[in-house]
Amino acid sequence: MLEFRFHGRGGQGSVTSAELLAITAVSDDKFAQAFPSFGPERRGAPVQAFARISDDRIRMRSKVYEPNVVLVLDYSLISIVDVTQGLVPDGLLVISSGLPVEKVRQDTGWKGRLAVVDGVNIAMKHIKRPINNTVMLGALIKASGCVSFDHMRKAVEDRFGRIAPVNLAAMTEAFDTATISEGA
Repeated sequence: MLEFRFHGRGGQGSVTSAELLAITAVSDDKFAQAFPSFGPERRGAPVQAFARISDDRIRMRSKVYEPNVVLVLDYSLISIVDVTQGLVPDGLLVISSGLPVEKVRQDTGWKGRLAVVDGVNIAMKHIKRPINNTVMLGALIKASGCVSFDHMRKAVEDRFGRIAPVNLAAMTEAFDTATISEGA
């Protein structure tokens, strides 16, 4: 089973990212679940969402404590949240930043597998808003191969309707441009 934790801010689409990942996994003939962790939420407040993907039925219903993959939509969160907490040693950190991989490693302290993409700038280019959830899914798929890109494309089309083309363009650019580092 693969377990995922998403970090973002309210309004950035962390919960939607987890849901799209689960929907896509089901399209890939896997079992999946996605769910948020809510507190006193407001736009801009730190938010977590979780997902699980498995070849077998998932009977666990708790939040994810030891994720295989952590996806961070907002780089500023690393100064207030330990985004690597519980991340398994051979896990993957996928993070939105325009900084070089070495600087992201230094800032997060993560020595394992790392994928970095300038999610906000890609979102602004295509979507014209700093909502980079679909952008980061492109980087996640490239770095992990956890689901099919084509099935994610279909999930995005179904979810976003008439605004799907700009989200797909952003997701594709992130897939093409994400920098992946195998570890320090």
